[in-house]
Amino acid sequence: MTIKFVLHFMFVIAMMEHSWASPVLPDALLGRAPALKGQAVSYLADDAQTRGYLAKPQNRPINGGVLLIHEWDGLTLRVKEIADAFANVGYAALAVDLYRGNIGTSRSENLALVRAARANPKAITQNLNAALSTLREDLDIKGGIATIGWCFGGGIALSFALEGEKHEGTAIFYGSLLDDPERLKHIHHEVYGTFAGLDRGPSRDDVDRFVSALRSAGVPNDVHVYDNVQHGFWLHADRDPQTNTAPAQDAWSRLLKYLERTSDQPRLSSGLR
Repeated sequence: MTIKFVLHFMFVIAMMEHSWASPVLPDALLGRAPALKGQAVSYLADDAQTRGYLAKPQNRPINGGVLLIHEWDGLTLRVKEIADAFANVGYAALAVDLYRGNIGTSRSENLALVRAARANPKAITQNLNAALSTLREDLDIKGGIATIGWCFGGGIALSFALEGEKHEGTAIFYGSLLDDPERLKHIHHEVYGTFAGLDRGPSRDDVDRFVSALRSAGVPNDVHVYDNVQHGFWLHADRDPQTNTAPAQDAWSRLLKYLERTSDQPRLSSGLR
């Protein structure tokens, strides 16, 4: 065996190991997703205007489920595309709709939609409980189910961990946080968090207080603040790919490992907290 062959073999092995450790960032985050493969679903009884988007793995086992909670502008194409990306790596993904089909196209419209939704927190919880039940009733999904939310949706995911039916994971991307250990101790699963160092809402100090409260409450967590990136850097890595791609890929790798841990957990018995 020649030295040249040995070096080539070692290079191939190293590249394989790197690919295992660093999963490829989904094209959806870089603005080049293929055509949608999932389908619209009505999951909320007696409300035809509320239609989520369901994407399931094809020709492969389903590792578990994820509920995707949109940003302040609603259930957009980008959220549906990332649902497909989760399906590509083995998760049944149901992207929920908290705005009854409405999508904001400006800051003022987005703020109005957020205010209207937050004015009825009970309806938000009922919506997510119904979406969770839809995944629970799918006999193909054997593993645990986690919520994943961005910005407005990240804060909603945290609230749902406290107020909704029991589930196995909560992943927060730059969403509103809490710093009260007495409230957070009611979370019975590990919490994932990805935040931006240049963000002012939540700020780094907000994240530090959140992590301190989680630790005081005894809640395991994987929370990381990425320096030199702005709010929204993950779901919209294509806004500044040179800056965002590397931290977005690291956050994706952490998220997949977190979901593996989540899907390995026995399902919590149903019911409110």
